[in-house]
Amino acid sequence: QVQLVESGGGLVQAGGSLRLSCAASGLTFSGYTMGWFRQGPGKEREFVAAVSRSGGTTNYADSVKGRFTISRDNAKNTLNLRMNTLKPEDTAVYYCAASIRSTYANRENYAYWGQGTQVTVSS
Repeated sequence: QVQLVESGGGLVQAGGSLRLSCAASGLTFSGYTMGWFRQGPGKEREFVAAVSRSGGTTNYADSVKGRFTISRDNAKNTLNLRMNTLKPEDTAVYYCAASIRSTYANRENYAYWGQGTQVTVSS
């Protein structure tokens, strides 16, 4: 049974930083493209960042480029998202997702999802 468990969310002031983690189990972690998505209040779930199986290639939404960094540790089956210079518009539930495809932004290609972790950025 595949499980993706996010952690690290919380309340932070604008300009602050947070680090999200996703612990994966029940799958061959290194065989999956991993991504982060988010869903803000009243909004659709949107792509944030993704990383290739080896960790050598990353992809970011324009809205977070230069502020967020995605990384993975295949030895520990862990996905991370470092978020700097946070803005109120980054407020959302953040989801970790896994795809067997070499894909990035298309959420339809991700078969496995975590339960999400709330990030709230106050102004």
